[in-house]
Amino acid sequence: MANGLDDVVAAETVLSDVDGLGGRLTIRGHALSELAGRWTFARVVRLLLDGFFDDLPGEAELKQALGAAREEVFERLLPSLPLLAPLDIYSAMRAGMAMLPDGDTLTDGLRLIAAPAVLTPALLRQRRDERPLAPEGRADHAADMLRMLEGAVASPALARALDTYLVTVADHGLNASTFATRVVASTQAGLASCVLAGLGALKGPLHGGAPGPVIEMLDAIEAHGDAAGWLRAELARGERIMGFGHRIYRVRDPRADVLKAVVRQIGAEGPAGRRLAFAETVEQTALEVLRIAKPSRSLQTNVEFYTALVLEAAGFPSQAFSNVFAAGRVAGWIAHAREQQATGRLIRPQSRYIGPMPDLAA
Repeated sequence: MANGLDDVVAAETVLSDVDGLGGRLTIRGHALSELAGRWTFARVVRLLLDGFFDDLPGEAELKQALGAAREEVFERLLPSLPLLAPLDIYSAMRAGMAMLPDGDTLTDGLRLIAAPAVLTPALLRQRRDERPLAPEGRADHAADMLRMLEGAVASPALARALDTYLVTVADHGLNASTFATRVVASTQAGLASCVLAGLGALKGPLHGGAPGPVIEMLDAIEAHGDAAGWLRAELARGERIMGFGHRIYRVRDPRADVLKAVVRQIGAEGPAGRRLAFAETVEQTALEVLRIAKPSRSLQTNVEFYTALVLEAAGFPSQAFSNVFAAGRVAGWIAHAREQQATGRLIRPQSRYIGPMPDLAA
């Protein structure tokens, strides 16, 4: 039996391939390095959805449709924002998305892709006692998300950084949240139900909830003053070093290098530059400490480490990092859900019972 379904092939897909030994991510025939920083998020959304909706428009028209979806989501959900205020930021976003129609059309899918980009800034502004800002449908998706967060047009570097991040995390094989999405899709449930399953899985600290603790780790190491000592003490307590190691990759996560370059592009000077320099020092120290402490395991830098730095530089608090992760990954969820609905069977694995048996002689 495969513990955790390791090495079990549960689906055939045209969407993405994760080469853990080679450290490569392929999305619909394109290497991540070909897409990240070169394709806009809207263009990658179209790439992922191609073939799954009969009415999928061209690139320019899809950008407009995604902008219109942001505007519609804002109008639909703005009255409900006060009801979401008591919840944590991720649960509030999930609850807001649960209010969207549970259909299977392209319009339904685009609303769900738009929703995290609209709800996250609105909920964060609400927590700062600031008025939520309506989307600008003609703007690029990432730039509009930043404008709705801060109330001003973001610098081209920041907008490009967030856009690259959304592209980088848009799809990544049959990870936990995508598998959860496909399980629900196999029942022929609507797209909102599928996405809500993905959101539930993404919240866990072993999946989408991981980047936030990277910031806590960096702050703790900076306060302690001795990176190697702090890291060795954490390992001695049996704690995980956040931002290192991956279930699939046995070499460096290719997404980490993409996002490290993004942080450098934001600015080599100022707070972002100083934070990057410190993080690079911690990264090298952590790799050496892990190599000595766990020589039988390949624990390399993963996407979480530089995700934390990108999102911090973009102005998102750490408690909202999973929301922004969802803003990118929901595109992949929608594509996987449609692929499962079209080509897959009801997912119904077997289990092996290891509990006590009834006494049939009694």
